[in-house]
Amino acid sequence: MNMISNHMPTEELQALDAAHHMHPFTANGELATKGARVITRANGVHLTDSQGNQILDGMSGLWCVNIGYGRDELADVAARQMRELPYYNTFFQTTHVPVIALSAQIAELTPGDLNNVFYAGSGSEANDTNIRLVRHYWAMKGHTEKNVIISRHNAYHGSTLGGTSLGGMSGMHAQGGPMVGGIHHINQPNWWSEGGDMSPEEFGLARAQELEQAILELGENRVAAFIAEPVQGAGGVIVAPDTYWPEIQRICDKYDILLIADEVICGFGRTGNWFGSQTMGIRPDIMTIAKGLSSGYAPIGGSIVSDDIASVIAQGEFNHGYTYSGHPVACAVAMENLRIMQEENIVEHARDVAAPYLKEKWEALADHPMVGEAKIVGLMASVALTPDKANRAAFASETGTVGFMCRERSFANNLIMRHVGDRMVIAPPLVITPDEIDVMMDRAVQSLDEAHKAVKDAGLFVSA
Repeated sequence: MNMISNHMPTEELQALDAAHHMHPFTANGELATKGARVITRANGVHLTDSQGNQILDGMSGLWCVNIGYGRDELADVAARQMRELPYYNTFFQTTHVPVIALSAQIAELTPGDLNNVFYAGSGSEANDTNIRLVRHYWAMKGHTEKNVIISRHNAYHGSTLGGTSLGGMSGMHAQGGPMVGGIHHINQPNWWSEGGDMSPEEFGLARAQELEQAILELGENRVAAFIAEPVQGAGGVIVAPDTYWPEIQRICDKYDILLIADEVICGFGRTGNWFGSQTMGIRPDIMTIAKGLSSGYAPIGGSIVSDDIASVIAQGEFNHGYTYSGHPVACAVAMENLRIMQEENIVEHARDVAAPYLKEKWEALADHPMVGEAKIVGLMASVALTPDKANRAAFASETGTVGFMCRERSFANNLIMRHVGDRMVIAPPLVITPDEIDVMMDRAVQSLDEAHKAVKDAGLFVSA
């Protein structure tokens, strides 16, 4: 665990990185001055950097390393598959054993009639697929005008042009436009920031009913689908009030609109069930998957679609696909990941051991002087930072200033805890133990305490 692979000095690695590597979602000029943190090894829930620091990964990489780091079985399966069949495509009426086996396995795990998988290399690509898929589906049924997709503000569905257009992140929409047309956004179910004087129950219902209002305004003959994450992940682990999802399902059923559940973060155990749709009690027609499907060990994503959609699409040629759709190595790794998850009862561990233990400690953070609400579903959680709990106030400083200060303290304390604006979020590997949760929470509290002091010292503990 304490070994560090032989490598150049950290400063040289940072200089090479700055010279040639463009980081995603990063001000690369600033990072070049500061120097990137160089991660060299990982095992279980811990990372090791080039200077030997042991870091508890409270974010599972990017919400994806569900079974934890260092599982040799996945490496062995990848090597074996590379020797046997490193690559072949699934175009031209061709298939291979790993993609057949994985598709059958996914169909077994998914609820209802979600029995068909269209593969991609990532969740972003899969959501691009969904745009074409739902529009083509309705066109095949003779409804070419039914092509508008409704999404939500502050939703995240990837960063390809299609994924960005589906998502509702204003900072992303501001770059590289114009966006893909025919996508309409309604408000998110974020009671803490936007609920005003309403109770969470009233607010959840009101936000769900915005879907119905949008359908009636746009014309119910024009709306093809509604896409949403069961829990908004990159938006800050926004958990909808209990009244929200039953009303969304009712509206989709009433107006014959496809419900797309973006399960890229919520799927494969993150919420305490195999899929977030099960946790929220919804019946999607399409589920977007990636991340936890392979625990991040190989890039793979896909759209799981209902028997009805698959049968309609099958009536003709669907002119869509990717070089790496159903890549044999990625499929083999995903199969092994799912085998481990099932045989070691990892979803059950998350649901029955880790999540309840974390929930008690996480919700206690609401007593912290800088924390408003503390939300948790399964092993994804967030706290809203505020200078004034009673009024659910935002900080006067630019959004994210305080969150970034807290994140910097967290990194200094060897905990990966992410900030989304002025919310702090965690999503540790599903295999995390109660003892490791204790360490994670000690570091989280220390980071909040240090950030609180720094914010006050800087004169920033002020309401907007």
